[in-house]
Amino acid sequence: MAALHKTFDYSVPPTLSERVRVGSQVRVRLHGRLVGGWVVEEDVEADPALVLRPIESVRGWGPPPSVVELARWAAWRWAGPASALLRTASAPRVVHSIPPATAPATRRETRPPSEGRHPLEGGSDEVPAGILSGGTMVLRLPPAADSFPVVLAASGLLERAGDLAGLLVLVPERDQASELAARSRSSGARVALLPEEWPAARAGGCIVVGTRSAAFAPLPRLAGAVVLDAHDEAYQEERTPTWSAWEVASERARRDEVPCVLVSSCPTQDLLAAGPLFTTSRRFEREGWARLEVVDRRADDPRTGLFSERLVDLVRWAGQGAGRRVLCILNRTGRMRLLACASCFALARCDVCRGALELVEDEEGRRLRCRRCGNERPVVCAFCGNTRMRVLRIGVSRAREELEALAGVPVAEVWGAPRMTGRTTGDHRGEGLDVSRPGPGGEPRAAVVVGTEALLHRARAADAVAFLDFDAELLAPRMRASEEALALLARASRLVSGAQFPGTQPAPARASGTVLVQTRLPDHEVLAAAVGADPGRLSEAERGLREALGLPPFSALARLSGAGADSYGTALRDAAPVGVEVSGPVDGAWSVRAPTHSELSNLLDTVKRPAGRLRVEVDPLRI
Repeated sequence: MAALHKTFDYSVPPTLSERVRVGSQVRVRLHGRLVGGWVVEEDVEADPALVLRPIESVRGWGPPPSVVELARWAAWRWAGPASALLRTASAPRVVHSIPPATAPATRRETRPPSEGRHPLEGGSDEVPAGILSGGTMVLRLPPAADSFPVVLAASGLLERAGDLAGLLVLVPERDQASELAARSRSSGARVALLPEEWPAARAGGCIVVGTRSAAFAPLPRLAGAVVLDAHDEAYQEERTPTWSAWEVASERARRDEVPCVLVSSCPTQDLLAAGPLFTTSRRFEREGWARLEVVDRRADDPRTGLFSERLVDLVRWAGQGAGRRVLCILNRTGRMRLLACASCFALARCDVCRGALELVEDEEGRRLRCRRCGNERPVVCAFCGNTRMRVLRIGVSRAREELEALAGVPVAEVWGAPRMTGRTTGDHRGEGLDVSRPGPGGEPRAAVVVGTEALLHRARAADAVAFLDFDAELLAPRMRASEEALALLARASRLVSGAQFPGTQPAPARASGTVLVQTRLPDHEVLAAAVGADPGRLSEAERGLREALGLPPFSALARLSGAGADSYGTALRDAAPVGVEVSGPVDGAWSVRAPTHSELSNLLDTVKRPAGRLRVEVDPLRI
């Protein structure tokens, strides 16, 4: 195996056989043109019925054998082509040579004597002992906490792992990766930032920092893995195969028998099922969550609009002082429909899963139906018995106009997908508005900004974050709606604390600022968890609901869509073993549910796929 990691310089032409090894990127001539590929095995007995084509050329270095095997496992696990994952694991440009691996140079960050011992040395109130003992573990840190000490302590694993091993550190966003890499270098560590420094990562013996694709970093062997903000949806690929970066990192650590630490302020059920949970002291966790102010709007007439008196006062406060900033989140660019009783204004919720209900009128009659679990009931308010329902409609642009007129202060608008930069419109809100940097003379460009979730990812600091209609998040027709809602509150809490990027900035002693939530569900488990700075409250409620409904992590799910979904779904249903449920089509899509991922992946791998467009989503996010 050592020969696979020697430094080869492809500018000096050795023989072709010397240049071909597992992971090498090669070219083969097919139908008159050169096609790229990867060497995935050596010394294979070929099927006599196959016509073999010679390798025309070797392009350069590819992933090491361990990552090639990992990509093949991930292709089976998420029912997709291995070539897509090998492409993710390869350098963006051809690599002809890699630097020689050197002994890792790491040192612990020094602290003034007044700050006491390192928080990972034997445990402390901040981080418990044993977090790097082995296996996959989940560490719950509050949003305002500095997670860099976790990375710093894990870097000590390099000193015991050997030259080829490296520490893998994943973060959700690109800016976070750059800042974390810079901070790690300042502590004395050798760092490779992906994808730019792919050759250095391929050599090993360093800390490799990157986003989702870095889960397939070309490290020959792991010394350990750390995933920051492991609950973030950015870790799951939207294109097929829909693989999850934290699960890939956990599998790599399992294969190399090294620790994997999943750091999260609000661990999801999937994370909690991956390994034991470590928590900090209650004092430390309470101080790391911002103060949550819940505005109960149950007594307000829906016709009064989106804005409570408390919100208007907060917006006016921001507009009257220099340097103040209030972000108002309305996570819809179009229309979001919620039903409320026309008499008592209570929201229509499902009796089974507590999701939002929609009004259905067809040949079977008029009724309420849950968009999450499909449960139906008559059009009757569960609180007062009234049979009339009112539809609530909201939108970002209209909200900005009304708030500006109501509060009498300029209000900017930012909208877009969460991972996009966001777009802005309007005169004083002109194109290119940056909600994080001051304008001419050091003055902020806008004291009040209304936007979608993209605003939480674009801004760097705020005095307050206000969720205009949090019920749209709590009652979203998705299985993970509650977990996603708590993640939004955690993101907002970090934003008002000044610790925007996990692991890249020293956090304050406690979270400052305010997070304001307008809701007609003030007793919801998500709000109780955030108010009490105890995400475990939501975890307990979610676990019971998921287990009762047979939802992940207590089952494995796949969704089939596209022109070939019907024929493939039918074939899967015919081949499904006992315990595997194949249902559909519903709105053109099929669902496959199995007790375990192994049973699900084996079924999807066994049944031949039909010709035509077919999308297979394993562990779909939007269900």
